[in-house]
Amino acid sequence: MNGLKGKSAIVTGGSRGIGKAIVERLLDEGVEVLFCGRNEKVGLQTLSELEKRHPGKVAFIVADMENPDTPGLLFRKARALFGEVDFLVNNAFPFTAKGADATRDDWMHTFMAGPAAYALMIAEFAKNRTRKEGAVVCISSISGHIAQPVRWTYNAAKGAVKQLIRCAAMDLAPDIRVNACSPAWVWTDEVAKATKDGKRESVPKAWDDYHLLQKLQEPSQIAASVAFLLSDDACAVTGHDLFADSGYLAMGPEGLGKDANYAGSE
Repeated sequence: MNGLKGKSAIVTGGSRGIGKAIVERLLDEGVEVLFCGRNEKVGLQTLSELEKRHPGKVAFIVADMENPDTPGLLFRKARALFGEVDFLVNNAFPFTAKGADATRDDWMHTFMAGPAAYALMIAEFAKNRTRKEGAVVCISSISGHIAQPVRWTYNAAKGAVKQLIRCAAMDLAPDIRVNACSPAWVWTDEVAKATKDGKRESVPKAWDDYHLLQKLQEPSQIAASVAFLLSDDACAVTGHDLFADSGYLAMGPEGLGKDANYAGSE
């Protein structure tokens, strides 16, 4: 994609799942990447894998997005490595799914490590830049656009991402573009936990049929959408939430229509 090669990026939560796929895709596009994660062992393992194909182009740091010192820490490290940061991908986000039983601490954790951390990272990204232009992508979710059972915390926090990127896009224009990307059900280790044995072939067919394309998404598909939003090919796109959801949000309550009979005009 145009405008990626030779640039640098920070990806939060890049040790596994969607975040790891984003790091891999950006490296393949010629971007140098600093990624972070809370689990040092997992992060270093991912770093070792990526360094084999991209030596000297990727780095890892242990970081917790709920820590107020994290944004400054990440950008100091990235500037020391790359001199400047061209792209920011806010991916790390707490998967706290609670309803009426959510405590104040649950709400504080979800928002402070979620949309508030996204906002503080964007603000830090915009500070003290030597290059005017840049791009930010925040990973949101279809959960920010629909109601789901017992998910007050997660869905409310993901819903906040849409308004955050709109306001940030306005304030940082015309130099910095800010967008979001909303996936649907993606085959990650979190989804694997909900299957009987953690295997892809054990995914219930109903989960695949939540999508017009009739299968769970892969992390690499979301990474491709993120790479597009960061690239010059998306130079006219800002303040936008891209539904990279395989048609999930386009589908109504009748699903794929397999169990419905429709009235016709003939």
